[in-house]
Amino acid sequence: MIEKEENVMASNFIHDFIDKDLEDGVYDHVQTRFPPEPNGYLHIGHAKAICINFGTAKKYGGTCNLRFDDTNPQKEDMEYVESIQEDIQWLGFQWDNCYYASSYFDFIYECAIRLIEMGKAYVDDLSAEEIREYRGTLTSPGKESPYRNRPVEENLDLFKRMTDGEFADGEKVLRAKIDMASPNLNMRDPVIYRIAHVTHHQTGDKWCVYPMYDFAHPLSDTKEGVTHSLCSLEFENHRPLYDWFLKELELPQPSRQIEFARLNLNYCLTSKRKCLALVNEGIVDGWDDPRMVTLSGMRRRGYPAKAIRTFCDKIGVSKAYSVVDMGLLESCVRDELNENAPRAMAVLRPLKLIVDNYPEGQTETLEVEIHPGKPEMGTRKVTFSKELFIEQEDFMVEPPKKYFRLFPGNEVRLKSAYFVKCTGYDTDADGNVTAVHCTYDPASRGGNSPDGRKVKGTMHWVSAADSFKAQVNLYDRLFNAENPSDESKGSFKDNLNPNSLVVLEDCLVEGGIRDAKPGDVFQFMRQGYFCVDKRSTEDKKIFNLTVALNSSWGK
Repeated sequence: MIEKEENVMASNFIHDFIDKDLEDGVYDHVQTRFPPEPNGYLHIGHAKAICINFGTAKKYGGTCNLRFDDTNPQKEDMEYVESIQEDIQWLGFQWDNCYYASSYFDFIYECAIRLIEMGKAYVDDLSAEEIREYRGTLTSPGKESPYRNRPVEENLDLFKRMTDGEFADGEKVLRAKIDMASPNLNMRDPVIYRIAHVTHHQTGDKWCVYPMYDFAHPLSDTKEGVTHSLCSLEFENHRPLYDWFLKELELPQPSRQIEFARLNLNYCLTSKRKCLALVNEGIVDGWDDPRMVTLSGMRRRGYPAKAIRTFCDKIGVSKAYSVVDMGLLESCVRDELNENAPRAMAVLRPLKLIVDNYPEGQTETLEVEIHPGKPEMGTRKVTFSKELFIEQEDFMVEPPKKYFRLFPGNEVRLKSAYFVKCTGYDTDADGNVTAVHCTYDPASRGGNSPDGRKVKGTMHWVSAADSFKAQVNLYDRLFNAENPSDESKGSFKDNLNPNSLVVLEDCLVEGGIRDAKPGDVFQFMRQGYFCVDKRSTEDKKIFNLTVALNSSWGK
């Protein structure tokens, strides 16, 4: 869970409303809830909602429950229920109670019956397409269904027969009777129950009619005693309907709905339908693919939960639509990992470096800091030997100006080891460099020269005597377009970045971290931050690029 020393979230307009409610005695406590539908995995937008709901409850010493709004069993699954619970806990929060809207189906059904008896709901035989046609537009009123004025007794009978399974899916619906001329389309006799002959993951085959979200949501809030129903801005136009149900049913101490702007990240996709297409078509490696902005994907990529909470705190809470730069999230990740990630050395594209004057068969152990800014983390042992490996890009036969790495005649520092000077190189029949030769200065152990001479280049390396092979996955943004959902520019799949994943098979990593476990994150010096992937085994380690050392989002 979140560390106790962390500050409670900063005040915002939501808290201003709550302060006024408490001052006026509307409520004497604060209870919020996080109500996801279990039809997909949580993403970064949900992280904002989680932080707002749980953070608000914490600020006021209240409670925050987790409630699964499971009113649409065709798209829901226990896999999603379990993943949502795991993601919330990983993010650092714990619900006070876990509920399901399906637990209230009897109560919600009774509320539907009451509306029918009050003449506020009716069974409609219009098809879904006809209902849309009758609904009207933003500039023209709707027209009443020919079934709108059925007698109460007939509506009660038809609704019971719907419940008993007498009718097929889509044959009839139950609608609230409100106002077909309302300027708010949500108030034009919305459907509140539909027929669905499908097994529910919680209630089995007990029901073949299911409440619509807009009907179940306010009733579930009230049933649980939620004081403040905090939701994203797209539900603002649904608030009159939310309030109408509570008022007409005369429910005690109704909840208050308050909306905030949802989180929009550039170069990202959060639509469940489109994310599901990416998964089902094999474009990504499941919901937790490290290129996805699902919480499970970011966890697999190595994003710290605290960095995501910090990001949500930085973007704040407002009612204004905005698009946040992905670079801000990466900056929060980078800051957190820079502070806490252990250091290690890895060579992604190896080139052999032979230290000609180092004794044959000899190795030595260097004590190196695990983290240069945190001596309390201790040291790690790094092996130095005659044969090493460096990055291919760290050697050039004919370098350009201001190239401070290895080239014939140049001297560099090997990180935490010795000064070495390039004396030559080997090539194959095609002229490709296969090995670089150098000599080392035994007096420069630790990377410092006793005579005070300076070198401009410092390079990382690994020893041939104590390194292991690993696969490294280099991840980049999944989409090339800032708004991949903008269908005016084609399908979102047209905006896929063909270079979003580059797999390097023969990387070499210093031997001291060969026992690293999935989820462990390291800073590979001069490379970036890398996380051990969940599919790593003892025989084959896989590292995922979490974030580069420097931002590339502005380029």
